[in-house]
Amino acid sequence: MIALLEYNLLINLQLFSEEKTETASTKKRKDAREKGQVVKSKEIVTAVLLLITFLSLRAFSPFVFENLHYAMAKFFNFNDLLKGRFEVENAMQLYAFGAWTFVKVMAPILLVTAFLSVIINILQVGFLFTLKPLVPKFDKLNPIEGFKRIFSSHSLLELIKSILKITIVGFVVYNYFMNNYADIPNLLAMSIEESTMFIGNTIVNTGIRVAMVLMLIAIFDYAYEFWQFEKKLKMTKQEVKEEYKQAEGNPQVKSKIKEKQRQMALKRMMSEVPKADVIITNPTHFAIAIKYDSGVSEAPLVIAKGKDLIAQKIKEIAKNNNIPTVENKPLAQALYKSVDIGREIPAELYKAVAEVLAFVYGLKNK
Repeated sequence: MIALLEYNLLINLQLFSEEKTETASTKKRKDAREKGQVVKSKEIVTAVLLLITFLSLRAFSPFVFENLHYAMAKFFNFNDLLKGRFEVENAMQLYAFGAWTFVKVMAPILLVTAFLSVIINILQVGFLFTLKPLVPKFDKLNPIEGFKRIFSSHSLLELIKSILKITIVGFVVYNYFMNNYADIPNLLAMSIEESTMFIGNTIVNTGIRVAMVLMLIAIFDYAYEFWQFEKKLKMTKQEVKEEYKQAEGNPQVKSKIKEKQRQMALKRMMSEVPKADVIITNPTHFAIAIKYDSGVSEAPLVIAKGKDLIAQKIKEIAKNNNIPTVENKPLAQALYKSVDIGREIPAELYKAVAEVLAFVYGLKNK
């Protein structure tokens, strides 16, 4: 007995515990998504965009080099455009040419980067548009809460992650330059085109290696963000219970609604009893009201039925309205069990019901 009481007490304490031990429900996930709370790693976006940018530079390098070469040549020949005189028109022409060259060179790279950045975000969180994260939250103006966020475990982890990224990226850059250190003195013997290509390749290759390292870090970061998100969404047992009540409705309210519906159905049924041709009884336990109208249905209808107290009420209404009551135990039980209210009697009971109706009609000289 004591063990049972301890077990029940443990269950009750678990229900009201504030510890979040339950997996988030579908409704809570949906609500969180509508608020803009989704699993998303900024590191993945940064790493992928960096990798795409440098790969695009490598892919479009001939196009970029050709346009830059032409632009530099034109700039160095600026004196020929002046023709000995500095005019605003010439300066504006050169400025427009430089701006157009920049746009033409950068447009393919920027378009590819912008397009793929959208794709990356869609792959992470799907199609999501919400303005709720932009709604101002006045609790963020609280300096105490601000200090808590600054010195929280999350901030400490972000600091460690940043230091780790800087260290790893620094090591990758240093290692690449040390491996290619012997080629740097050769720049003195190279032409401008060759030295430009060498420096460009060095920057692109370094960038690709850094992006690959950041990608590995981003994978671990996404796993951590997913774990943090799931942990944050977890629910207490009481929250699960309250959500179930909201979804299914309060059991007490539902019970009252059902009771009200039963009362209304009973009232409607009782209002049909005065229209019956005969009441077939058990005689005490069952009462079934039968009505037959050849213009309405092919077979007699059960317009009301009841057991015990309801049966007594049916018989009382029948008595007050001078409706005959016939005792037939087997028929009463069969009709009560096999025919719903408002339905025709089955074929196997035609004969028995017909005999009762014939008897009643004989009494009424119908």
